[in-house]
Amino acid sequence: MNWGRIFEAVHVALLTNLLLAIACAPLVLVVLATDPGRTWPLLVLFAPLGGPALVAVFAVLRSYPQGVSRVFWNAWRASARRALTAGSLATVALLVLGVDAAWLAGRTAGAVLLPVVAVVMTLIVITTVLTLVALAERPDARLRDLARIGAYLGLRRWYLSLFSLVVLVLFEVLLAARPAIAIGVAASPLLYIVWANSRFTLTTTGRTT
Repeated sequence: MNWGRIFEAVHVALLTNLLLAIACAPLVLVVLATDPGRTWPLLVLFAPLGGPALVAVFAVLRSYPQGVSRVFWNAWRASARRALTAGSLATVALLVLGVDAAWLAGRTAGAVLLPVVAVVMTLIVITTVLTLVALAERPDARLRDLARIGAYLGLRRWYLSLFSLVVLVLFEVLLAARPAIAIGVAASPLLYIVWANSRFTLTTTGRTT
């Protein structure tokens, strides 16, 4: 057993978690210091910060074992505008659909429309994740092109998308129950699974899209 590589992997994971927390500091502060059920408007406000932070994490995972801090912040700067745009669009769309779902709940039309809303929300999440993973690979690509590819491949390889979604839900559940553990310990391992699965989803004929 190579203990050196194990310690290096643990170090990279913990440092990546720390950088993720720093990049999303306002969002993390709201989660740790308030009741998200009451302060959800702040969560909505700060949620787009997760866009460039996730791209930076994916870039670190892609570049391992290169210098974590340098790779993280270089990727953050390179992707900030596009990733913030992707995060903002996804946040607004999910907020609107969430409000619609709450209004439809208990109404006759809800029996028909709620499943449609749920499917659309799922597609938005999957497309956004794949777009952010693609940004880590191609930071100079047009956001519209990456989103279109993400939506197409996310639907075509729905079984892989479903797996990533399950991992993200697991992370969200852990974040709600034990935010310090989720952010400080579990973030990198779970995001690695999402990244590796999403990267495979985006790979066709041996080349990343």
